[in-house]
Amino acid sequence: MDSTSDGTSDDTPDGTPDGTSDGTSDDLADLRSWQAPLRAQFPIITAHPELAYLDNAATSQKPQAVLDAVHTYLTTSNANAGRGTYPWANATTALVERTRDQVKRFLHDPDPGRSAVHFTSGTTEGLRTVALDWLPALLTDGDEIIVPFADHRANLDPWLEAQQLLSRRGTHIQVRQLPYQTSSGDYDPAALAAHLTPHTRFIAATHVHHVYGGDMNVHRLRETAGPDIPICLDAAQSVGHLPVSLAELDVDFVVFSGHKALAPPGTGALWSRGARGPAFRPGGWPGTPNTAGIAGLAAALDWLDAAGPDRIERWTVALAARLTDGLSRLAPYQILGCRASLPAASEVQRRRSIVTFRHRDISSNDLGFILYSHGFMVRSDHHCQAGTDAGAKDGSVRVSLHVHNTPEEVDALLSTLTSLQ
Repeated sequence: MDSTSDGTSDDTPDGTPDGTSDGTSDDLADLRSWQAPLRAQFPIITAHPELAYLDNAATSQKPQAVLDAVHTYLTTSNANAGRGTYPWANATTALVERTRDQVKRFLHDPDPGRSAVHFTSGTTEGLRTVALDWLPALLTDGDEIIVPFADHRANLDPWLEAQQLLSRRGTHIQVRQLPYQTSSGDYDPAALAAHLTPHTRFIAATHVHHVYGGDMNVHRLRETAGPDIPICLDAAQSVGHLPVSLAELDVDFVVFSGHKALAPPGTGALWSRGARGPAFRPGGWPGTPNTAGIAGLAAALDWLDAAGPDRIERWTVALAARLTDGLSRLAPYQILGCRASLPAASEVQRRRSIVTFRHRDISSNDLGFILYSHGFMVRSDHHCQAGTDAGAKDGSVRVSLHVHNTPEEVDALLSTLTSLQ
């Protein structure tokens, strides 16, 4: 695959198959009867059949069970957690603790007695909590940390903030870039090995890229880094979209946003392992937790468990393949990320529910407005990507899919994009 430095390419693949007999089409056919009743459980989706919501990487829509859970909590047992002895307060405290355990189970935590779950407003707050409340105690003068420079800004800015904080205290550390493969956009384990030194103390990484949609193969980072270096994982685009197994990942922190995983806004969780480095303790007084949001998060995890993260992954990966296969035939469109994954019958690793592209003549903002006029809600800008110079090039349009989306929505989008050639 030939790629430019931003993971894009101007060539189009040759010999693209028609997509009628590939495995992704089979998945869509096999899962159709499973998906239809799940789509029907999203009130905002069923209330607007004329619209296609394709911005799930920014925030997800909520099934009725999540809305009911928040309403039931607020109308039957709303109270503060850990600050009362009456029944409503006790029930709320039990809800919070029960949901901590539920997060561990959902992530397939192999040692839940040793780990901890801290609730946050989302991934950004969780990563900043690791960076500012835990990381400084790990580092001394001359140490190095390795972090991604081309993922979401939430997985770069907090580490730079920690570097500045330590510098003001007289401790100077180096922040080094986690290397990428130019061919696939994945992290580059071989190049990472060359970056490691006796002073490397910490690595931050992303599970699924929020622009290119690729699974970043984080397990390879552990193989390269060895058993002793803590790894913090931004799982904002994986939790709720595909199965996540802590036993397989072997990382020390996992941070995710509940609102991207069918839960209400302002919810998220930070899971910490407690096996490498100092014990994790969030700084400051904890204050009142978002108890209604936690009730919604618990319901969302229940819903996802019942639906099956493996089937959600199969469905959305197949939809993304249908979209990239169609887009790859349209000359004006430049699809960002790995070109080898575009054809529907490609055998390389698939995009996980996210497809991002540009039109060669229409700006991304204009294209976003045009698509909404045809009933498609997409993201059109720089997607909070670190390292993007907003004045140097146009943004892009991102389509991000979830379980409520359908092949008909993808086909209608392709039809509209075709009309804009």
